Amino acid sequence: MVEASAVQAASQLRVVVGRVTRRLREVSTQHELTPSQAVVLSRLDKDGPASASELAAAERVRPQSMAAILRALRDADLIERHPDPTDGRRQVVSLTTSGRRLLQGDRKVRQEWLTQALHDHCTEPERQTILKALTLLTQAIEAATPR
Repeated sequence: MVEASAVQAASQLRVVVGRVTRRLREVSTQHELTPSQAVVLSRLDKDGPASASELAAAERVRPQSMAAILRALRDADLIERHPDPTDGRRQVVSLTTSGRRLLQGDRKVRQEWLTQALHDHCTEPERQTILKALTLLTQAIEAATPR
């Protein structure tokens, strides 16, 4: 039997994460990008160059949908394609300098907003409580994640 406190914590956490996510999207500098385009840029930044089929599989979208996303990103000069060094028949996609700069600027803006919100609206003891709660949450999620 799951305790009521676990149900309540899960419900409140889901709501708070949703609110924070929406607010971070609002302060984002990537307004001209669709959420799918932003996710692809972030994935390329985090994981490095990838083929269109690898990106489609990772994002669980059809190859045709990924092709449209990549076309829009290429048209905006945020990604570039080049031959795969291990298989000349394939193309790999990577970030351009403009794409990397856009991501870095956006992360900075979102980090600054969140930092300022925590500074302005929480006391030092409250921020310490948030840090402890985040540690516990991270541990719970890692323990519950299949490997």
